[in-house]
Parts: sequence; structure tokens; C-alpha cells
Amino acid sequence: MLKLATYRSLQVFLVIMTVIGMSFALFFLQRHLGLLPCPLCIFQRVGLIVMGSFALISAVFNPKSKGMRLLLWLGSLIGIGWSTAVAVRHVWLQHLPADLVPSCGPGLNYWIDTLPVLQVFKEVFAGSGECAEIAWTFIGLSIPEQSLILFSVLLLVHVLILWRILRPVTPSHTA
Repeated sequence: MLKLATYRSLQVFLVIMTVIGMSFALFFLQRHLGLLPCPLCIFQRVGLIVMGSFALISAVFNPKSKGMRLLLWLGSLIGIGWSTAVAVRHVWLQHLPADLVPSCGPGLNYWIDTLPVLQVFKEVFAGSGECAEIAWTFIGLSIPEQSLILFSVLLLVHVLILWRILRPVTPSHTA
């Protein structure tokens, strides 16, 4: 069992989960169902792609240095931590009473074209009415709730990867 949880195999798992998550978002939700992502959905995707990029580098190069592994792990953790935080905010917005939901804004493209970068982040995290809509559910869970579950699992995988990086190497015993 522990042989399956090697540093490299865990990184490959993260890459596979990134591909599955992005494929689900792009091909099923967007192309098949015709759902356009709200600003918070886009930010979640960015974090997932960041995590997957660092995991891909780790899987391909499989660095032996503990310092390099920690650096790549940190980049990956920041990506999935970002996605998780945005998903928490998104779920919170969806559970607000209707009278407390922020009004719909002009949209992310408009903000990017007209506002400084920090103001764009502020506007996105303030949320908008479109982020509070529940357009599709599966087994009673909205898309951000499903994303939050996935991201939480991926955070747990990061804990396992950290354990793999930091655990002392013991010589194998032969019988």
C-alpha cells in the first residue's frame, strides 16, 4: 500500500485530478451543459491549474533534494489552498439569504479591462449575484460544494506528500 503512495505517484495523482477537474469544468459544465463560469469559478480553476503545474514538474523531474521537493510542494499547496479558500467563499455566498446576496456586477472581463489588478481581486471576492446562483447540482451539492470536497481531498494529499518529504529515510530490511 505504501508503495502506491510514493512521492512521484502522489504527484501523478494530483496531475490526474487536475486534468479530471478541468475536463469536467470545460467539457461537461461549459460545453455540454452550457454553463459559463462566474468570477469565483475562474479563480478556483486558476488555483487548480497552479497546483497541477507544480505537481507535473514534480512528477516529471522527481527531484531528490528535500529542499526542491519542499519548494515544489509549497507552490502546489498555495495553488490548491487558493482554490479551497475561493470555494469556501463561493459556498458561503450561495448560502446567504436572498436579501443579503450582492447584486450582479458588470462581469470579470469588464473589471480586468477597466480596474487595477488589486481592485479586480477585491471586486471578485466581494462576489456578485451570479456567484450566488446555483445553476446545477449533483446529489444535492452545488458545483462550488463539489469543488470544495475535491479541493479538501487534494489538501489531504498534500499532507501525505509533506509526510513523504519529511519522514526520515530508513534502510530497507531484507529477509
